[in-house]
Amino acid sequence: MHHRKMQTHTLHKFFFGNVEISRELKLLLFIGGLYALSTALSNTFVNVYIWKQQNDYITIALFNLFIVIAQPLVFIIAGRWAKQVDRIIVLRLGVFFLSIFYLVVLLLGTLATKFVILLGVLLGIGFGFYWLAFNVLTFEITEPDTRDIFNGFFGLLGSFAGMIGPFLAGLIITKMENLKGYTLIFALSLGFFVIAVILSFFLKRRSAEGKFVLKNVIRLKNIGPNWRGILLGNLAQGLREGSFLFLITIWVFVAAGNELALGTFSLVTSTVAFIFYYITGRFLSKKFRIRSVLFGSIILGLAVWIIAFNLTFTKLMIYGVIASIAYPILIVPFVSMTYDVIGKAKNAADWRIEYVVGREIFVNIGRIISILLFMLIMTLFDEKKALPYFILFLGHVQILIYFFIRKIKMED
Repeated sequence: MHHRKMQTHTLHKFFFGNVEISRELKLLLFIGGLYALSTALSNTFVNVYIWKQQNDYITIALFNLFIVIAQPLVFIIAGRWAKQVDRIIVLRLGVFFLSIFYLVVLLLGTLATKFVILLGVLLGIGFGFYWLAFNVLTFEITEPDTRDIFNGFFGLLGSFAGMIGPFLAGLIITKMENLKGYTLIFALSLGFFVIAVILSFFLKRRSAEGKFVLKNVIRLKNIGPNWRGILLGNLAQGLREGSFLFLITIWVFVAAGNELALGTFSLVTSTVAFIFYYITGRFLSKKFRIRSVLFGSIILGLAVWIIAFNLTFTKLMIYGVIASIAYPILIVPFVSMTYDVIGKAKNAADWRIEYVVGREIFVNIGRIISILLFMLIMTLFDEKKALPYFILFLGHVQILIYFFIRKIKMED
C-alpha cells in the first residue's frame, strides 16, 4: 500500500511538479484525454468513410456544413443552461451526443451517405455541448496557479492523441478488408465516450445562477473596438478553416490512395505542430503578438501555392509541414489576445460564458460562409478549373485577422 502511494506521488511530481492538483481537475483532464483520443482515432476518417462510398464533394460539404450550423446553435442553448442549470449536465450531454453519433455511424454502415445531414447535426450538437462546458469548467476548476499547468498538459494530451490516433487508425483500416477497420475504430471511439460519460458522474454538480445576455456581447455597434476586432478575427479564422478542414484530408487520401498514408500525414504534421505550439507558447513575448499573427498568416498563405495547381502526396506533405509551423505562430498569440481582451472586457466576471459563446458564433459563421462558397463554386463551375483559385482565395483570408486586431491596445 505504502509502495503504491510512493509511485502515485512520483507520477504526480513528474507531470505536475509541486503544485497541488485537485481530484476534480484530474477527472476533467481524464475526460478531456478520452475525448482527444476518441476524436483523434475517428474524426480524420469520418470524412474519408463518407468519401469512399460516394466520391462526391457536395456530400462531404453537406456533412461538414451541418456540423458548423448545429454547433453555434447548441452553443447558445448550452450557454444558457450552463448559466441557469448545471455545467456538468452540459458536459455530459456533449459526451452523450458524441456517443450517439458513433453508434448511429456503426448502425448505418454503408448507408451513412444517405444520412449525412443527420450525422452532421449529431456531431455538431455533441461538439457544441462538450466544448462550451469544457471551456467554462476549465475557467472554474483551475486556479491562476494551476491554469497554465492544466492548459499545457491538456495541450500535450491533445497533441499526443493527434500524433498517434490517426496513424493507428490508418494502420487498422489498411490491414482489415472492406470497411471492417472503420467499424473497429468507430466502436473504439464509442467505447471511450461511454467511459467519459461514466466518469462525468464523479464530478461535483455545479449549479449556476444569473441571466444569459448574449446580445450584449455580439452587437458589433455597442461593444468596444478591442472585442469587435477579436470577433471579426475569429470570423476570418473560420473562413479559412471551414473548407480546409475536410479538403486537405480528402486530397491526401485521394493522392496517396490509402488510409495509412493519411495516418502518416497526420503523424508528421501533428508532431511538427506539437513542437511549434511548445516553442511559440514558451518563448513568444506579449509585445510581438501582433507581428507574430501577421508572420504566421503570410506563411500560411504562401504555403497554399504549393498545392493549388498540382496535387501530389509529396506536395501535400510539404504543405502540411509548413502549415503546421505557421499555424501555431498565428493562433497562439491570437488566442492569448482573445482571452486577455475577454478578461478586460465589460462585465467580464458575469458575462464570461457569453463572451465564449460570442466567439464561437463568429468562428462558425466564418466556417458556414466558407462551406457555402465551396458548394456554390462546385455547383456553378468546372471543379478542376475553379478549385485552385478558390483554394488560393481561402488560403490567404487569414491575413484579415491581422488587419482586425492590429489596433488592439492592451493596458497592463
